[in-house]
Amino acid sequence: MRLLAAYPDRVLAWEDDSVTTVFEGDVQCLDAGPAGVYAGTSDGVYRETSDGWERAVGLGDVTAVAVDDGVWAGTEPSAVYRSEDGETFSECGGLTDLPSSDDWAFPPRPSTHHVRWIESTRDRLYVAIEAGALVRTEDGGETWQDRVASGPIDTHGMETHPDRPHLAYSAAGDGFYVTGDGGDAWHTEEEGLDRTYCWSVVCDPGDPPALLLSAAHGPRHAHDAGTAESAVYRRNGDGWERCTGLPGPEGLLASVLATTGEAEVALAATNRGLYRTDDWGETWTELGGDWPDGLTTERPRALVVV
Repeated sequence: MRLLAAYPDRVLAWEDDSVTTVFEGDVQCLDAGPAGVYAGTSDGVYRETSDGWERAVGLGDVTAVAVDDGVWAGTEPSAVYRSEDGETFSECGGLTDLPSSDDWAFPPRPSTHHVRWIESTRDRLYVAIEAGALVRTEDGGETWQDRVASGPIDTHGMETHPDRPHLAYSAAGDGFYVTGDGGDAWHTEEEGLDRTYCWSVVCDPGDPPALLLSAAHGPRHAHDAGTAESAVYRRNGDGWERCTGLPGPEGLLASVLATTGEAEVALAATNRGLYRTDDWGETWTELGGDWPDGLTTERPRALVVV
């Protein structure tokens, strides 16, 4: 198994208990899929090749990528681009024509907003704007469906399952949300959560209702190393319980979660190292390798299995 974990200034590769830096840059997002491995940075989209990493396209500030048979990229200011070959990207128009766009604003930089997350499924594409909306398209970005009143405003990460096309989970700054109808209606499921500023979510490949979630009390506890106090939660039934066996909560920045495709197996990228669970969060094991000292105060950006 080979893992790639993105941090603000690099992409780490983990394999056979060895951690190496494979890419350096202002990394903001990372994803892998049939089309390959792609990273978004402040100066465009990069892809991993057999010879290393190369710049695929300059789209400005790339804040989200999603890889399926092609590549989706989201930027600041908010725009969505699609590439079928990983080289030629075309903008999907109409995103900022949605009525809710007048309300979109990123609190630290209120004069702008950006695409925070792109979730690609066989039936639709979800696009999360930070902050202000979770919108959808069912025709590849030709037309857009605006946010719904019951939906999240500040989605940070999403999860879907290929066997349940209408089921989706949103880890949002305003709570944890679930839809069972493709985004027409949402509701919160927070019983047992003592932190509801949610960041990353995954579902068990063998059991879609079983979830792992990272969350904090608020932005400062998720992103600021001086006040970090985040945690990871597991849900196998109706309620959430906090995972043990991971660092923190004190000193733990918002973790990023990923699955391997195996039932009950998941991974976590933290500012203290990489971790694996084989029993859906009941116990965790730190993966081997020398952890770079400079990352102990840096929030992870993404984690993928390749």
